[in-house]
Amino acid sequence: KETQSPSSGKDRADTVIIGGGCVGVSLAYHLAKAGLKDVVLLEKSELTAGSTWHAAGLTTYFHPGINLKKIHSYSIKLYEKLEEETGQVVGFHQPGSIRIASTPTRVDEFKYQMTRAGWHPTEQYLITPEKVQELFPLLNMDMVLAGLYNPGDGHIDPYSLTMALAAGARKYGAQLNYPVQVTNLNARSDGTWEVETPLGIIRAKRIVNTAGFWAREIGKMIGLQHPLIPVHHQYVVTSTIPEVKALKTELPVIRDLEGSYYLRQERDGLLFGPYESEEKMKLQDSWVTNGVPPGFGKELFESDLDRIMEHIEAAMEMVPVLKNADIINTIAGPITYSPDILPMVGPHQGARNYWVAIGFGYGIIHAGGIGKYLSDWILEREPPFDLIELDPNRYGKWTTTEYTAAKARESYGFNNIGKKVFLKIYLYPENRFQQSLPLDISVYIYICPGFSQDGAGFVSSSSCGLDLVCQNGDNTLLPSFRRTNWFDPVGREYKQVMEKVGVIDLSPFGKFKVKGTDSVKLLDHLFANVVPKVGSTNISHMLTPKGKVYAELTVSQLYPGEFMLVTGSGSELHDLRWIEEEVARGGYKVEIENMTDEMGVLGVAGPYARQILQKLTSEDLSDGSFKFLQSRHLKLSGIAVTAIRISYTGELGWELYHRKEDSVALYSAIMEAGQKEGIDNFGTYALNALRLEKGFRAWGAEMNCDTNPLEAGLEYFVKLNKPADFTGKQALKQIKEKGLKRRLVYLTLETDNVDPEGNESVWHNGKVIGNTTSGSFSYSAQQSLAFAYVPTELSKVGQKMEVELLGKNYPATIIQEPLVLTEPTRMRLQRKGESPKI
Repeated sequence: KETQSPSSGKDRADTVIIGGGCVGVSLAYHLAKAGLKDVVLLEKSELTAGSTWHAAGLTTYFHPGINLKKIHSYSIKLYEKLEEETGQVVGFHQPGSIRIASTPTRVDEFKYQMTRAGWHPTEQYLITPEKVQELFPLLNMDMVLAGLYNPGDGHIDPYSLTMALAAGARKYGAQLNYPVQVTNLNARSDGTWEVETPLGIIRAKRIVNTAGFWAREIGKMIGLQHPLIPVHHQYVVTSTIPEVKALKTELPVIRDLEGSYYLRQERDGLLFGPYESEEKMKLQDSWVTNGVPPGFGKELFESDLDRIMEHIEAAMEMVPVLKNADIINTIAGPITYSPDILPMVGPHQGARNYWVAIGFGYGIIHAGGIGKYLSDWILEREPPFDLIELDPNRYGKWTTTEYTAAKARESYGFNNIGKKVFLKIYLYPENRFQQSLPLDISVYIYICPGFSQDGAGFVSSSSCGLDLVCQNGDNTLLPSFRRTNWFDPVGREYKQVMEKVGVIDLSPFGKFKVKGTDSVKLLDHLFANVVPKVGSTNISHMLTPKGKVYAELTVSQLYPGEFMLVTGSGSELHDLRWIEEEVARGGYKVEIENMTDEMGVLGVAGPYARQILQKLTSEDLSDGSFKFLQSRHLKLSGIAVTAIRISYTGELGWELYHRKEDSVALYSAIMEAGQKEGIDNFGTYALNALRLEKGFRAWGAEMNCDTNPLEAGLEYFVKLNKPADFTGKQALKQIKEKGLKRRLVYLTLETDNVDPEGNESVWHNGKVIGNTTSGSFSYSAQQSLAFAYVPTELSKVGQKMEVELLGKNYPATIIQEPLVLTEPTRMRLQRKGESPKI
């Protein structure tokens, strides 16, 4: 029995962690072990109260996300040695786990996952039905086509794990105090916090919210509405099953993805946990509106076997010995969900020195790795690797309670899979959730970033919460791991931009205005590129202290000392938090205004873009007057816009920034003006093909916190010779001096009916040597195209290698980039009398 210590301890702390579940205790352990002094954890009742104590305790190396595998891997390696380190028994079982494929499409999904396994150090195998039966002899083999096998997987006792982490945390000097409830949080002007408790106030340099299903209450104390909601999760435990008792080795955990449940051995019986569909699953939404009931800690909900009966029947069909087993225990407890299943981890925008590690649907397997990840980030001022998918700042004002509930309902039933496409419960590369965000559809009914009006059916575009559906005709989307039924329509959109002109809605871009006495000084410190002159725009990168690429933005100086910064959709608060932190740290005298919600953006691109826009303005848009990478205020059809001559397509084009309420009128005017030229819409799939052909990098793919700009081929945008000592400059100089170990290369692939999309394994001489970052079909070259990181010695043009797609290695060749020259380059060559390639 854990001994309680009901005192607030010190009145000052470096870090106060709020919440004593496995995640919070793991963070305390890692911070203290790393040498941080004055780490204090406060728990309102007792350690493991909440979701930790009743968890099924599954541990797995598997995850569809590449870097989340690192979190899983670290957790398992930690749990393997924790008992020896702390002297506390952890109850860790590692019989392995098998994901069962019982349909041909599921086999394709497993092959898709295996293409990402080669360049990750954890063991994962695609195994035959015979091997599945050998490992789990109690299955109905008539239903098994293949298995995805992770030998190191298993399960651990959550209570014992947390107590071992707690023992380790104390061993290294952390204070774990409970029962001590946090009653209020006060932010001070210097960025520190006052943490109020019934036993006194603790002054903290930073606070970390790890409060589980109490996390919303903690957030509300400082005016934040964390998009979290508790879900009723049930699992059942059977009595002794003779066939299980007779086994000489423990059964691996199985996950039946069609039946939507997990099943593992529990002593001589079985433990079975389903994930119900959105129609049947249950939310504890009263906790969102009224708060968690006072005193709720290690209580459970009333079980409801009727709700999970179809899953029980599916399990009995897959594992027939269940038919004669008695249920001796049913656990129904709360698990906190975010809208997309994934947790929220890291510093939070809008509240300085406020960090979160909340929303864990898989808290046990995440606890060890997240504790280490956050500890490194706190101590090093930057994350050890990129986990943008967990960024708490991915959610904005649009994340209402209704939206959170709808998305949690939808995603819960697809827990074993991760994502879905409409009614298809498969992890397709193009997948999107179907629940849509309530919006002012008057804007988006015309301007859809997902697909064009002559598309193959309807496509949902999930960007910054905008799950928007464009529907045309009666055709339906037919997702696939191979080429889809929107392959040809995307080709028509590509041709539209290359030969005529297309319009795309880019309104989800993050948009900030920066002005003030120190604006130039701030941007010179923030960005590796030079500060653009008035009326000019450039591509600039914010780097971490270690020289990694934290963000990519376009920077325009609209007026002397007044700038507009634009970042990609979904990166708005991610980038704004970094900028605000640098402003506070450096004491810069600037004003930052977030214009994302107020400002719409239309992209117009193609050979006739100038001709069409010229009809709507008296301003001279000729190449001599309005050059590439210039910005200007003008009126189009009487509507005020800030026009930037830039396009991610690489073709002649402008981005038109305007008041959101003018979007429909501006769009209508442009479409009407372009009727003679055959204007039409295009979407993000075509945009991706266009930018890849031009060799344009994408943040989050070719560059992120895992890469430096030199290996990513961004030297042109990094001015190491500029006087300002921008963040990451010294680190980059050292990287350059030591030499690069890998480089980004540009590949063409000889494929059949499948195209790369990123994160596939790259092979050479029978070994995995690297990975792709993004890919697409090139409608110009009529073959597949991809970016990939490979060792420097294998990065020369002409080098042959292979890329693994759906279990097959396809020949690939490094070519000189770009495949298609950009429009400004083509025009420059034409003026010189040269014949540019298209």
